[in-house]
Formats: sequence, C-alpha cells, structure tokens
Amino acid sequence: MHGTSPITAFEASAIVIVLAALLGYLNHRLLKLPHVIGLTILGAALSLAAVAADILIPGIGIGAWTTDFLTGLDFSETLLQGMLSFLLFAGALHVDLDELKKGWLPILVLSTVGVVISTMIVGFAFSFVTGVIGVDVPFIWCLVFGALISPTDPVSVLGILKKAAVPPTLQATVAGESLFNDGVGVVVFSILLAAALSGADFSLVNGLELFAVEAGGGILLGLVTGYIAFRAMRAIDVYSIEVLISLAVVMGGYALATRLHLAGPVAMAVAGLLIGNQGVSFAMSDITRDYLLKFWEIVDEVLNSVLFLLIGLEVIIIAANGNYLVLAIIAIPMVLAARAIAVGIPMSGLRRFTPLSKMATPILIWGGLRGGISIALALSLPPGPVRDTILATTYGVVLFSVLVQGATVGRLVERLKR
Repeated sequence: MHGTSPITAFEASAIVIVLAALLGYLNHRLLKLPHVIGLTILGAALSLAAVAADILIPGIGIGAWTTDFLTGLDFSETLLQGMLSFLLFAGALHVDLDELKKGWLPILVLSTVGVVISTMIVGFAFSFVTGVIGVDVPFIWCLVFGALISPTDPVSVLGILKKAAVPPTLQATVAGESLFNDGVGVVVFSILLAAALSGADFSLVNGLELFAVEAGGGILLGLVTGYIAFRAMRAIDVYSIEVLISLAVVMGGYALATRLHLAGPVAMAVAGLLIGNQGVSFAMSDITRDYLLKFWEIVDEVLNSVLFLLIGLEVIIIAANGNYLVLAIIAIPMVLAARAIAVGIPMSGLRRFTPLSKMATPILIWGGLRGGISIALALSLPPGPVRDTILATTYGVVLFSVLVQGATVGRLVERLKR
C-alpha cells in the first residue's frame, strides 16, 4: 500500500463519493437507518475493519493507508470556501420566513450570545481537561475548539420534528437558530483561528469589532446578492438559467465575501432566506420552483453524505490513540452541559417574550446536534498535533451526537408532547 504516487484531489473526491454511494446503497437495502446516521455507522465499521485487517494480516497496511488518506486531505480551501457556502444556502432555502419572524428573538439571542457563551464554557473546560490528562493544547486553541463545536446542524432533527407534528414556529426556530449559529460560529472560529495562528494575544474588544464588521457586512452582502438574483429570476422564466443564477449567488457571493473579508456564511444564509421565500413565491414558475428546490436538495444531500461518511471513517484516528479516545469521551458531557447553559439561561429569560412553549428548551438542547459544520471546521485546521487532538475530539462528540441524540430526539419530542 506504500510507495505509490500521491493521489490527486480528483481521485480523493472520487474515492469519497464512491464510498458514500456504496454505503448509502447498503444502508438503504440492509440497515434502513436515516441516511446520515447509516453512513456514519457504516463508515465507522469500515474504519474498524481496516484496523482489524492490519492486526490479522500484518504488513497489509490498509489502516495506515486509510489514516494517511484522511490526514492528507486538504480541506482548508474546499470546505471553508466551498462546501460551507453550499450547505448554508441550501439549508436557508427551506426555512419559512413567516414562522422564523415569530421566533426571531430567541433565534437572535441563541445564535449570537448563545454561541459566545458555549464557546467560552467549552474553551475553559477543554483547557482544564487537556491539562489534567497531559495533552498539550494552548488556551487559544481550546477556544478555537469551543467555537467549532458550538454550531448545531439541523439535518437529522428537522425531519424528526416534522414527523412528530411539532408546531411550525418551533420547527422554524430550531432551523433558524441552527442556520444563524452556523454563520456566527464560523465568524467566531475564523477570528479565534487567526489569533491562534498569529500568536498574538487575543483582544476581546478587537474581536467584537471584527465580528460586528464581518457579520454586519455579511448580512448586507447577502441582502444585495439575494435581491439582485430575485430581480433577475423574476424577469425570466427559464429554469436552467434560474438554477444557474442561484449557483452564481452562492459561488460568486461567497468569493466576494472572502475577498472583502466579510462573513460569507452569514451572507449565504441571508441570501438563501431571501430566495427561498421571496424568490420562490414571487419570482418563479411552478416548474422552476420544483427544479431549483430539488437541485439544492440534491446538493445538500451529497455534501452531507460526504461529511457524515468522513465522521465514520475518522474513527480510525480516534481508535489509534488512547488519549484521543479519553478526551473524546470526556468532551461529550462537557459540550452537552455547555449547550444546556447556553440555551437554558437565555430561554428562561425570554419565555415571556416568545410564543414558544416550554418544550422548546429541551428540544433545542438535546436536538442541537453537532454535524457537518463542526467536521468541516475541524478538518480545515492546519496540520499538527493540536489539529489531531481537536479533530479526534470533534469526531467523538459528533459521533455521539448523530448516533445517540439523533436516534433519541424523536422519543423526547413524543414524551414532551404527552
């Protein structure tokens, strides 16, 4: 397995897509689990099979090759400047703006103050835990981990909430909070990562200024690009060109945001909301609406398939180091506690100002799954021992989140409804 020429970016992409398709097919035929959960489980099984093959047949090197392949993937450019823009835009397209407005206050508070609270709690706790078990992670990098693990992913939960007939306003609140805490989390992550890489002392005042400029500029850019696309779509009725316009918004808008040092994820969330509501309602024929929404559903499905497959495959890296395994296990209740505090305290103060019922708080806490965004951010970190530690811990938390929280949130909803 060694001595071969390094694989190209296209070959790496081909391997991941082929595995996602194969394991997705096997899950559909055999396990019949929700797609992302099935891919995660089968990816983990594949990783463990590679480890077992190395033990049973010394010298075969499958586990070593798999580890080299995963650690050799350069996701920095692809994920932060590519996948995230597509994921956030696709997620925003399906959020009902009218219902979102009803839960605007908790969404605003949880996706900003909640993300900062969670980042700080996880950062301090992670610093303490790594110090106790003897893993060297500088404090600023602990905050980076807190920022990347705080955003939530609604992919699995929203389907469960719809099946359980949860009120539309609560569904929109869960989706909106997740959507905007993704954007805010990426901004906070980027600011902390820049401080960590530069080695300069982190200044809270400078960080808040950067956040205000990047997030505010991102909102404005999202409104401008979304409105331009809306007017262009309303002027024609050719579904292929209108789908192309939506692609232009995502790729061109995100590239422009990066060039202007604005929050691209926030811009894509705002543009997606505008096109998914105003554009779908007033600028598209029924045929165009059908094609555009299905196109973005497929894009979202493919990208999440890749990311959740990587979650499962990365089990091989966690299994290879005992400290990583211990850290991942400890981090699970730590992250859950931070989520409970970051959601519970604001929601207790906002209850009189929101139409949401009491069941909203436990659903937001337990239904706040970690998923593709956290994986994308962790994979984008520069190579080194700190990256390996953060990456392994992130995979452990996300794995628990998908397999345990994702599998039980439906029961929680039914119990709360009763």
